[in-house]
Amino acid sequence: MQFHHHGYVSTDPRIQPAAGVGIDRPDELPAEVDVLIVGTGPAGMITAAQLSQFPGITTRIVERRGGRLAIGQADGIQARSVETFQAFGFAERIIAEAYRITEMAFWKPDPSDPSRIVRHARADDDPTGISEFPHLIVNQARVLDYFAEVMANSPTRMKPDYGYEFRGLEVTGDGDYPVTVTLGQPAGDSEGGERVVRAKYVVGADGARSGVRQAIGCTMAGDQAFHAWGVMDVLAVTDFPDIRTKCAIQSEVGSILHIPREGGYLFRMYVDLGEVAADNKGAIRNTTIEEIIAKANDILHPYTLDVKNVAWHSVYEVAHRLTDRFDDVLPEDLGTRTPRVFITGDACHTHSAKAGQGMNVSMQDGFNLGWKLAHVLEGRSPESLLSTYSAERHVVAQNLIDFDKEWSSLMARKPEELKDPAELETFYTSTAEFPAGFMTQYSPSMLIAEATHGALATGYPIGKRFKSAPVVRVSDTNPVELGHHHRADGRWRVYAFADSAAPGEASAVAEWAEWLRTSPESPLIVHTPKDADIDSVFDVKVVYQQDHTGLDIGRVPETFLPRVGPFELIDYEKVYSAIPARNIFELRGIDRGGAVVVVRPDQYVANVLPLTATDELAAFFRPIFTA
Repeated sequence: MQFHHHGYVSTDPRIQPAAGVGIDRPDELPAEVDVLIVGTGPAGMITAAQLSQFPGITTRIVERRGGRLAIGQADGIQARSVETFQAFGFAERIIAEAYRITEMAFWKPDPSDPSRIVRHARADDDPTGISEFPHLIVNQARVLDYFAEVMANSPTRMKPDYGYEFRGLEVTGDGDYPVTVTLGQPAGDSEGGERVVRAKYVVGADGARSGVRQAIGCTMAGDQAFHAWGVMDVLAVTDFPDIRTKCAIQSEVGSILHIPREGGYLFRMYVDLGEVAADNKGAIRNTTIEEIIAKANDILHPYTLDVKNVAWHSVYEVAHRLTDRFDDVLPEDLGTRTPRVFITGDACHTHSAKAGQGMNVSMQDGFNLGWKLAHVLEGRSPESLLSTYSAERHVVAQNLIDFDKEWSSLMARKPEELKDPAELETFYTSTAEFPAGFMTQYSPSMLIAEATHGALATGYPIGKRFKSAPVVRVSDTNPVELGHHHRADGRWRVYAFADSAAPGEASAVAEWAEWLRTSPESPLIVHTPKDADIDSVFDVKVVYQQDHTGLDIGRVPETFLPRVGPFELIDYEKVYSAIPARNIFELRGIDRGGAVVVVRPDQYVANVLPLTATDELAAFFRPIFTA
């Protein structure tokens, strides 16, 4: 963490000084805002947390509830989400309180007595080492708490506006605030009241029954599996030996997906309630907690479950649905106007909870959208940038639906219905990259280049997330993860992987750095505001091939040692070297002749170029930025 560059700080450095709209921020919901977010679920809160970093943008997030969520339904945190938490500054703290999944046990009927279950296999949760971050289980409410803390500590001092219910909106197209939103006040001192807020943009993060989605005419299409599950978070006494291990349990009478929870005692069970008749009309949802517990005991035989306390329970039927679009632009209007209203998370896509994807994919929706709104509202980028949100995330949601259909179907089958007794565990391990959140690969667009030079960095496929690797920070000789310094601050990262020459010697990276610092075509010069720090838009870092002991930081080009803040202090934390034992050039397939890797604010690789391709680098950024 870097601070003191604006003067000595003796208090918590996570609390940024109030600035812009955060100075004397009014408690009352304004009549006009730049962005109005409806719903404080994961998608809404990450969008708000991202926008809270921009002092000049007025963002408000409204919620029908009167206060914070106490118990959330989602609890699975995939490694990609933990990477994202690192960007927002709370990965270490949430890891410390969470349950960590390292293995999954698979239980099946005992061949000698099928009425009993036995452990059939174990599988590593991350067999290929796909991420240095763990797979976690933690209550959704705590995730929201951490994002609320990020918002409260931001320059804008943002906090949710509770007690406002979405009633409707109209995109008038008039003036600076072309979206008119009507909000009700269902409780509290203003019960029965109504507020009208005009906004430049609206984000609907208001769940599966989204009013925002309905207001912009999006339709949910899909199917229902007519299979019901009871889910319960409980404290219990049991002789089941894997009660603190994630398990897929298949018996003659049904299945359980068992997930230990944070804190050492709580656990969640998804209990198979069987097929549901098409004419059931939701009656299955009246299944009592006692019936769910009884069914769990039947499945667990010969083990028993004595439930002492129920923190939460519900019954749901699996449904897979996806909206036709993620914004308010109708298909016939594509290319003629840009969106003003967006939907995220469950408002766009619904599926089963058993793959642990809902909260994770929803947060990536919000992360994708938040920085794009900021770029446009700050005048950095054209409004056309916002059209990439629906184009990129709709494909991801469809992939999620397809994956979840297969996984939930496998979980619902009886052991004798499987083609192979090991089919479930094989699917779990062979598809690990998808649920971990790392299969997303955005297609070429104004934000994603063609893979013309992809061979220069094969470990950084264009369109996929930037995968961290260990390096040494030269200035203080600390070993660090390169990707962990990619903060959710709206900046682009430009990584220069040097050729074999050392600093001070004639080299391709030295010429590239000089061009970036001095050329009239350089993105640093063209797109950085004149009154801003030189690294306010582009965070440029260099990784040298030499061991750090052989590098003289005094001979590193000025581009990689920028002066920042009112005192123009030198930032020494942009110069890195490879670690011989785990060399990043080898780990990520980087050409020893050097390469440039461009990474978007949401951590996805946007371009890979040779160090000599300065014209291509400048051309890539021109349509993204307005100046």
